[in-house]
Amino acid sequence: MDSTVRASSDSSAGPPPYFRGNEGSLVSALKTLLFFTILMVTLPIGLYFATKAYIFEGSMKMTSSDSYFYAAIVAVLAVHVVLALFVYVAWNEGTPKSKGKHD
Repeated sequence: MDSTVRASSDSSAGPPPYFRGNEGSLVSALKTLLFFTILMVTLPIGLYFATKAYIFEGSMKMTSSDSYFYAAIVAVLAVHVVLALFVYVAWNEGTPKSKGKHD
């Protein structure tokens, strides 16, 4: 019984080797996260001001208080779209892409 304890302790005696195999997937995940973070900040804010100024006040001639309300709705919808896209991309990021038929 002493030999089994010694064999298991010898295999974990040193630090685990550093494998660079997962580095590509880590970089890919961080790029995806950075992309959607930037998109989450810029898209709703940009759509808010663009729709308020050009669509609701400019084209539709709404009052300022009405355009605030509808532009906020557009910004909230943009947040939901970005979140849904992020979940979709994150869910499918680790799956292998196969083009052939598997038997």
